[in-house]
Amino acid sequence: MLALLGLVLGGVGGAAAFAVIHLVGLISNLTLLHRVGYDLPNLRHYHPTPILLPIAVGGALIVVLLARWSPIIKGHGIPESLEAILFRDSRIAPRAAVAKPASAAVAMGTGGPFGAEGPIIVTGASIGSMLGQVLPVSAAERRILLAVGAAAGMAGVFGTPVAAVVLAFELLLFERSLRALLPLTIASGTAGALHDVLVSPHPLFSVSVHMLAPAGQLPLFAVLGVAAGGLAVLMVRGLFVTEAVFRRLPLPEWSHPLVGAAGYGLLGLVVPGSLSVGYWAITDAVNGRFTLVAAGVLCLAKMVSWWIGLGSNTSGGTLAPMFLVGATMGEMIGIGFARAFPGAHVQPGAFALVGMGVCFGVGARALLTGIVFAAEVTGGFGLLVPLLVATACAEVVAELGLGERIMTDKLRRRGYRVDFDTQTDPLRQRVVGAVMDPLGHDGSPMRSDALPSPSGLVSPMGPGPTDGQSGRPTVDRQAFLAEALPALLDPNCSEVIVTDHGDPIGSVTWSHVLSELRRRVDEESVQPPSWGPWRPRSEARASDDGDDAA
Repeated sequence: MLALLGLVLGGVGGAAAFAVIHLVGLISNLTLLHRVGYDLPNLRHYHPTPILLPIAVGGALIVVLLARWSPIIKGHGIPESLEAILFRDSRIAPRAAVAKPASAAVAMGTGGPFGAEGPIIVTGASIGSMLGQVLPVSAAERRILLAVGAAAGMAGVFGTPVAAVVLAFELLLFERSLRALLPLTIASGTAGALHDVLVSPHPLFSVSVHMLAPAGQLPLFAVLGVAAGGLAVLMVRGLFVTEAVFRRLPLPEWSHPLVGAAGYGLLGLVVPGSLSVGYWAITDAVNGRFTLVAAGVLCLAKMVSWWIGLGSNTSGGTLAPMFLVGATMGEMIGIGFARAFPGAHVQPGAFALVGMGVCFGVGARALLTGIVFAAEVTGGFGLLVPLLVATACAEVVAELGLGERIMTDKLRRRGYRVDFDTQTDPLRQRVVGAVMDPLGHDGSPMRSDALPSPSGLVSPMGPGPTDGQSGRPTVDRQAFLAEALPALLDPNCSEVIVTDHGDPIGSVTWSHVLSELRRRVDEESVQPPSWGPWRPRSEARASDDGDDAA
């Protein structure tokens, strides 16, 4: 069933992506270039006039009005999807499927320095959630459908089906299972195929030459990774500061997008390349077409305009701006290395490609997504090794410089903490036959260290099958220990009988559950080294000598 629904969502997501791209293109051509067109315009030679300011503010006003109808459209989309997954049983109002793409298309079409991935992710997620609310599915299956819809939308916009699957696993699903992987791959593959037919069969930011990085250049990419990690820290912290400044303004909250639009509109008059989605600029950067000065100016202008725009809590995405900032920074470093090592045949475009993938992946805490996305959206699969090296170096910097990342800070301010690190349930790693107390000849446990069940807890499922003689709940010896837990939660149940082909052979109690939980805690405990920067040498030596005081 989920696989078939994945096929449906893949088709819907691909069609929705086509509609969103052309809606942004239409509004951009009408408002910025004063012509009719449906393709995303190239602003390489665009020279705006002061009329840009009322256009940008007018677009922000439309976004404000749409936000009153559907508040979820504020921001860049993924935090809102996470909130729905974690705290609203993956329920998103159907109106978001219309309001988010419309508001983002207006914001980007009137000069907003955003990307299309956030809006299309919310659109696809809304459609998947809506399908999950109409059909009789569980909350977990609804979460899968939400993530499948989001992945389909992303694959439909960018033609990156593998990156869409990875993004869903890294940021949206909170589970790794075949029941999630199957519909995800079907939906993303379908949407990616529709992208080839409806949008373009070529990579969105296609590189004109085959890029390879010799092994001798890997240290240079490691240096790039350190710089990209620092840039990601700067971008994320700068955004947080800008959001805090807007929250302290003595103005009503609804007016903040208008102030933000005036800000990035003014900046766009000086640096037109900072306006709108900027896909043309990303393509130029990964092909090494910018000069050092032009790349630096565009990098700074795009970053500041993105801070102002997204910090004002308007509607727009984060991937394209972070891609552009990372790409221009990477190209600057590549140009510097090319001049410093003229015999090394350094390709500045390769450093731009790696920089854009690393900057987004580390800033969003979606490392694999950034790597795969950068390769898929450019066709630069020959740079996978440099992407891995640079990402590893960048993440070390980001771990030192950042607490929350861009996808989770908004949720933290609302009182939620999101942990993307998932582990296998320890109670689903051991079968009851391996941990049970064997029964004696008289039917009683051979050892009696059972703990009483916690008082006041009532089983949400009630006891399972019962032993015909004693009426106690039973589980098969090959069952997971987790399957005995619902019965043990009953305050009147102190043990569950383990059976083999219906015959009682042992019992499990709360002591077995707690033992497995303690084992997991012990496995996860981080022990400091015997000496080093974490522990003084003198203390380690005293401890090794058996000094109880130490």
